[in-house]
Amino acid sequence: MRRKVVAVVAAAGQGTRLGAEVPKAYVELGGRTLLERSVATMSQVADHVVVVVSPDMEARARSTLAAHEVQLVHGGAERADSIYAALNAISLDDACVLIHDAARALTPESMGSRVSDAVVGGAPAVVPVVPVSDTVKRVAGDVVETTLDRSVLRAAQTPQGFDLRLLREANEKYLAEKPSFVATDDASLMEWFGVPVTIVEGDALAFKITTPLDLRLAENVVGAL
Repeated sequence: MRRKVVAVVAAAGQGTRLGAEVPKAYVELGGRTLLERSVATMSQVADHVVVVVSPDMEARARSTLAAHEVQLVHGGAERADSIYAALNAISLDDACVLIHDAARALTPESMGSRVSDAVVGGAPAVVPVVPVSDTVKRVAGDVVETTLDRSVLRAAQTPQGFDLRLLREANEKYLAEKPSFVATDDASLMEWFGVPVTIVEGDALAFKITTPLDLRLAENVVGAL
């Protein structure tokens, strides 16, 4: 039997840097919200979709996603709390779980399939990456310490894929121990937990819409498609 794939779409944040009147996930792009676009893509890749929303936006989320069969889960105080709540809401013990940021609304279905295929094929943790084009400096205060070798650097995207059981265990340990390390994505949490993370090719279209400039770029992309 084929291993089930479950997608978790994180949409509980406020996204204040975008400067919109509504939380970022509910901003429209080409007549569709970022959330609806992300859920539509994940629905093509996964057998089941869980959407993490803030309690005060649940009604709006249901309206936005009326055309999709999804499970809504309330987010917590921090991102880690929200993801853990979503993982515990999944009624399976063994599955491939994809964690996706609603703000990466133009992510191609093919990229999600690359990630899920790698996990279903046996990789415990998978992250899509793209090369770093800028020169990256490590600094201390206002002084440059060194220039990093960008040939060995990659920018991480989502959806990131994991063995569900292992990701639950990593979250449990992280939330119980509350280490000084801050998991900025789920792949970094798995690295901290000692799980090897495999990379697959990302996609330029999977950029994160964070600022007004990002939204303008996304609008231009949608207009050109």
